[in-house]
Amino acid sequence: MIHIRRAGEMDLGGMADLLNEIIAIGGTTALTGVMTRDAMRDWMMTSPRSVWHVAEDDTGLLMGFQQVEPHAELGETVAEIASFVRPGSTGLGIGSRLFEATAAAARATGYAWINANIRADNSGGLAYYQSRGFEDYGRIAGYVMGDGQVVDKVLKRYDL
Repeated sequence: MIHIRRAGEMDLGGMADLLNEIIAIGGTTALTGVMTRDAMRDWMMTSPRSVWHVAEDDTGLLMGFQQVEPHAELGETVAEIASFVRPGSTGLGIGSRLFEATAAAARATGYAWINANIRADNSGGLAYYQSRGFEDYGRIAGYVMGDGQVVDKVLKRYDL
């Protein structure tokens, strides 16, 4: 069974480890560098309007996490979302359960809509956000990632 709760200080190491595993595999995130516990803390503390949730199994193993924060360019009423699920664990409902909690918390925080910025080559991510009700509204061509790789990005929105 999957349990969803707000993320906290005790989750930083596990979230960093999970994210590093995803980054090492490649192909699904624009993040390219190693994530440390301190960097994870800095990200979590970026804004007082950030909302973080974790998904755990019955043993307490971190299965995924999701966060929203104010979009740097679109303003305080637009949330930017990031979602991460343990490799090999997709299709188990983890992302669905995380999004239920995230959407409710985003509404309560006063966001009007959620922006998802997804690599165009991330078919799983595109399908996930589409299945949650996100709609395409734009594209970024030739996005240069931190490691120099160039990808296109699909912009999707979910109205709260």
